This record gives sequence, C-alpha cells and structure tokens, in this order.
Amino acid sequence: MAGRKIITICQWGGEFEADKDGSLSYRGGDAHAIDIDDQMKFNEFKMEVAEMFNCSISTMSIKYFLPGNRKTLITISNDKDLKRMIKFHGDSVTADIYVMTEEIVALDVSNMPASRSSRTTLSEAVVPIDAPLDMKDDMVDDTTYPDVSLGLPLDVVDDTTHVDVDTQITMPTAISPVPLSISNEEKHMKAAQQWQNTITGVGQRFSGVHEFREALRKYAIAHQFAFRYKKNDSHRVTVKCKAEGCPWRIHASRLSTTQLICIKKMNATHTCEGAVVTTGYQATRSWVASIIMEKLKVFPNYKPKDIVNDIKQEYGIQLNYFQAWRGKEIAKEQLQGSYKEAYSQLPFFCEKIMETNPGSFATFTTKEDSSFHRLFVSFHASLYGFQQGCRPLLFLDSISLKSKYQGTLFAATAADGDDSVFPVAFSVVDAETDDNWHWFLLQVKSTLPTSRPITFVADRKKGLRESIAEIFPGSFHGYCLRYLTEQLMKDLKGQFSHEVKRLMVEDFFSAACAPRHESFQRCLESIKSISLEAYNWLIESEPMNWANAFFQGARYNHMTSNFGELFYSWASEAHELPITQMVEVIRGKIMELFYTRRTNSIQWMTRLTPSMEEKLEKESVKVRPLQVLLSGGNTFEVRSDTIEVVDIDHWDCSCKGWQLTGLPCCHAIAVIGCIGRSPYDYCSRYFTTESYRLTYSESVHPIPNVDRPMEKDSSLVTVTVTPPPTRRPPGRPTTKRFGSQEVVKRQLQCSRCKGVGHNKSTCK
Repeated sequence: MAGRKIITICQWGGEFEADKDGSLSYRGGDAHAIDIDDQMKFNEFKMEVAEMFNCSISTMSIKYFLPGNRKTLITISNDKDLKRMIKFHGDSVTADIYVMTEEIVALDVSNMPASRSSRTTLSEAVVPIDAPLDMKDDMVDDTTYPDVSLGLPLDVVDDTTHVDVDTQITMPTAISPVPLSISNEEKHMKAAQQWQNTITGVGQRFSGVHEFREALRKYAIAHQFAFRYKKNDSHRVTVKCKAEGCPWRIHASRLSTTQLICIKKMNATHTCEGAVVTTGYQATRSWVASIIMEKLKVFPNYKPKDIVNDIKQEYGIQLNYFQAWRGKEIAKEQLQGSYKEAYSQLPFFCEKIMETNPGSFATFTTKEDSSFHRLFVSFHASLYGFQQGCRPLLFLDSISLKSKYQGTLFAATAADGDDSVFPVAFSVVDAETDDNWHWFLLQVKSTLPTSRPITFVADRKKGLRESIAEIFPGSFHGYCLRYLTEQLMKDLKGQFSHEVKRLMVEDFFSAACAPRHESFQRCLESIKSISLEAYNWLIESEPMNWANAFFQGARYNHMTSNFGELFYSWASEAHELPITQMVEVIRGKIMELFYTRRTNSIQWMTRLTPSMEEKLEKESVKVRPLQVLLSGGNTFEVRSDTIEVVDIDHWDCSCKGWQLTGLPCCHAIAVIGCIGRSPYDYCSRYFTTESYRLTYSESVHPIPNVDRPMEKDSSLVTVTVTPPPTRRPPGRPTTKRFGSQEVVKRQLQCSRCKGVGHNKSTCK
C-alpha cells in the first residue's frame, strides 16, 4: 500500500485480560497515535514510539493482533515485520499496537544468594540443555524419575542404588561482566526467586520421593548448580554437588511406617567456583510442563518456539524445540485429561448424553481387540428441529482429526429456513472407509424415522453412492460439484494452462446450475471445444446426479457438500482434545447455537426468515416489465425477453426458478399479483418464521460431571474401550480446508518460450 498511510494506535502501560473464548482484551494504560506507511523503517518507528512514551528503546518490544484474531500476539522486530503488519491491515484505517517494556534496575550483587549466583555472569545464565551430557561410565539415569534430560534417549537401569547419576548439562564459561541494566541473568533470578527455599534443611518433610526430587530440581535452578545422585530409590535419596571437592550434600529417606520423606542430613555449603567451573540445571519435561501450565490455560495455542523463548528469558535455560513440545504435551494431558482414559469413559459418556438429553442417540462400537472403532451422536433437539422445520436435505462430508490417535469426523448437516447450517448428527470413526460411511448412514436412518424422501448432497465415491441407494430407497443423491471438479482436474491427462482449466471449471458449474436442457448442452459444447476428453468425462459422470436440468430431487441450488463449514470449524478448534472432550465442545457449540438463534428469531416481525424475505423482494423488483396473458385453467403466459409458462396450481414455471429455490420466481409473482393473491401463500413452508422457530424450539442440555470416571456399579463397567491402533505420524499435519477454494493449481509458465510445465532455468 505504497503512498497510503495507516494510523497506528500505540498503547502502553496496560494489561491483557483473557475473555471466556480465549481472546485477549487490553485494559488501562496510555494511548497515542502515529501515522505510518510502508516506507517507514522499523528503527525509526521504534525510536518515535520510545520518545512518545519516554521509555528505553533497548528494552521495548512491539506487538499487534492479526485482523480477526485476538488470541495471538504478533511481534514486530524488523522492517519486514513492520511491512507485513501494514499489509495485513491494508483494508483498515487504523491498527492497534501494544508496546511492552522491561524495567531498568541496578544489579545489587550483595542481595544475591550466597550459594552461587554472585559468581554467575550473563553468558553463563544460558544453559544449552540439548548439549551432550558429560556422562561417566559408572553413572546411569535416575530410573525413578527418568526424564532428567530431555535432549537424549533414556537408558533404564533396574538397580540404581549406590550409583552416581550425573545430571550435569555443560555450558560455556563467562567472558563478559554483568551489565547494570536488567539482563537474562537478572530476569532468571526474578523468575526462580520463588524456589530459593524449596529446600530448607534437616527435618523438612515431603509426601514422597517425587515431591522431594521436584523440590531439589527447583532449588538447583534457583541457586544455579548441578548435582548428581549417589543413591536414588523409592525410600532414600542421596545427592551431592557435581563439582569435584565441593562438600554440598543432602540425604533424605522415608520415615518409618509412613510414606513421608524427610531430610536427615544436609551440608548447605558450596566451596566450588560455581557456574564458572560447572553449572547444570535439572530441567525435565515435567518441569517444563509445570512452568507453562497456567499460561497454556489462557493461551491454548502456546507454540513450542514461544515456550523456548520464554523459558530462556525467564529462567536462563535453553531448550530445543522437541523438549518444549514434549513439555507442552504433558501439560496438555494434565489439563485436558488422558487420551487413553477418554476412550475408557465412552460407555459412561454415551449413557450421560442420553440421560441428560432424552430422545438423543449416542452409541459406539469397538473391534475384536476392544479398541475404539466408531462413535455416533445425535441430540434430540437436532432430530426434532430437522423433522419439524428443515427441508428434507442433508449434506454429508468429513474432516480429518489431528489428535493423538487421528481419526475422522463424519457429519450430516441440514439447511434451516434462513439458509444457515443446522447440525443433525455426527460421528467419530477410526478411518474414512466405505464400511464406516455405511454404518454412519445406518445410524442416521435409525434416528430419522421419516417418510419424506431425502435429498443428499455428497461425494459420489467412498461407497456413498451405493450406501445411500441401499439405506434410503427412494431418496436422491446430488453429487458434490467440488469433489467432481477435483476429480476432473486429476483425471485430465492433457497439458492445459491455468486459464484454460479455469474456463472449463466455470463452464462446468454453469452446466450444473443450468435449469434447462438447452442451456446445459450449450455449456457442455463450450467445454467440448476446449477438450473432448473433459467433455466425455462429464457425460460419463452421470449428469442426472449433478445437473439441475436432469436432477429429480430438491437441493434448493446447494451444489456442494461443504455447506456445514461452521460445524467443521468447531471440530477443527477441538480436534486435539481427547474424544469425550471434543464431543463435549461440539455439544456446547450446538447448545449455544440453538439458544442464540431461538432468541434472535423472537424479534423477527416478517412472515419469512430475513434471507428469504430479501430473496423474495429481489424477485418482486423484476415484475414491473413483465406482461401476463391469461389462458385456459390455471396456466398463464408471461412475456418479457422470453416467454415463460406458469402453472399456478402445481407451483411450476418453465424457467425452473420456482422449483429450484422453493420461492416464487418473478414470472410466478407477476401471475400471483394478477389473480389477487399474496406471494407468501406460494412460498415453501420451510422458509417461514414460524417453521424457523419450530426448528430451534428444543434445547440441547448440559452434561454434568462429564469428566467423572465410570461408576463401579454401572451396567457398562464390563465394556472396555481402548484407543485405536492408529497414531499420529511424525511431522506437521496436513490441513484440509473447507469453504470456497480454488481447485485448479497454477502451472509453471516459461518466461522465455511461453510454454507451460517448466520455467526459464529449465527451458530447453
């Protein structure tokens, strides 16, 4: 946006507060405005901000939110970052900037702990945990608490009694003095100060060896020294300072007849040279998890790279990405519960769904080895709303889950009277297979005892074509144009440019939406002139299942199966949760959706829903130039640029607009006006405000104690459910997008010969 300025509202001195949905709000502080453009340099901007708030440029950081995302702060650290910020706010006049500073203090060496911090310099405060461990041949890992080092594989040894365990992590020696301004070392001291007294001396008691070891690690971090185990088992622990000749030593053992661990001996004196000689921190995965736990509650999307940066700044410890990721996984499991336990709770969970929401369906199946296979859920409020107020139209689609055990979410969604997504039923399965789709449709059939023929909009593959015809005889299956387009582009063998493919896709969609045979054929002839292969492919793809000119069902101009995009976005937000919690999040979203729409519809004063009122009004505007000629019976001729025939009794117009949408077309409205009737009398009942309110008249009820373990006296206690054998593969998971997306990938075009499929460097 060169030449165009954007006003940055710079805010400083306030605090961020987390809302219920996880978004952040800024409270308090001062605000000033600065106008900038993409020619401004970051240092110039930073200097201007520092001068404005009278703060030091060296301790200042600048952050902002992306438009529409109030959950993640983005840092500006260079010119490119500043340009990106301006680009992201290109459609806005203003952009909110948050200035954060660190206070400048004098370093009072006399107040530092006498143990070792007074001998530690800035460069020593950064401890590379992923550095090689200096392990001696006669030393082994602590088998009772095996995750001392996160960067190396752990060797489990059965007998660790009377064995030295070296947990030192080497770090570079100091070469520079401590600066007077606040440093990483000083920030480390402030963060770890709370752990200075986790070990107080002889007589201190702990609930067990795990609590003692955790306290010891925090104590070592606070006082900056490395230790090693001399004895380490379930009833006694002896530890000494890693430095050779240093007398610091501690021994704790179990009090007789109890599980308590008590410190029996302790020499708190260090004579070693501290961090200058050797320093190590006992940073385990569980320690990382305990540190980030509270922040992870507020910021569920807390990234491992941010964890690495924060722990380095606050504690002076350098983690690698994998260590931060493992710590986050442990913290998530502690916050959310175990994935494995969630599967074992499925019997109890399904029982509670049907108990708290009478008339609902919740069932699951397992394989022969008791591993999870499939889960189906449909709430009574959804089933009642679909049967009473929704068109007999269902959209079937799926989304891959990225949880620990992967899986796929199936969903059947409908369209309410205002043409918004209406969730009917969903299922979590171990994999997307023909058999699982068949099972899902059987469950949908059992929950919808309706005599109305249903129109399905879905892919033609995955066994859906056969399953729909078998389970719902007399129903209609409209093929999803999105899937057809993807398959067409994949099957075409000719080399077509991006522009040619785009034209073919446009003609394909025009052919599918064409209401009459003549216009359908014209569009196909246009494709034929480009590619005979594409033309033959479309002819063989059963146009009676995707072209309006031939389709016998009523899909109300909905041509793709991804209508339920809102529902899939809910699943995407919760896909990393254990299965019961993911279902609970979706249930909460459905409950909130029903309440909101039911409440909003109370204010409607129109006979039709707002979106349908708008569509009817647009058709009514077209009536003025039309001429209506009466003929015998209830058939009328309407003339304009074309001549159309309207059958008022059968709600039929030769333009097919009335039949395709369920609302009178302009020709029908002209005839209805001539006979003195109201167009509202000829609109589908599904579009009325009354039907809409009936759709959302029932409520989805909460499920209390959803995390409670299964009752011992429950009849379902004999049912065992274990996680499926599938596990999340290594690497970054792929993203499946829903909504409008371009299915044609752009091909390379050579700038030299103008040919496609290669670039200038590979041109021959």
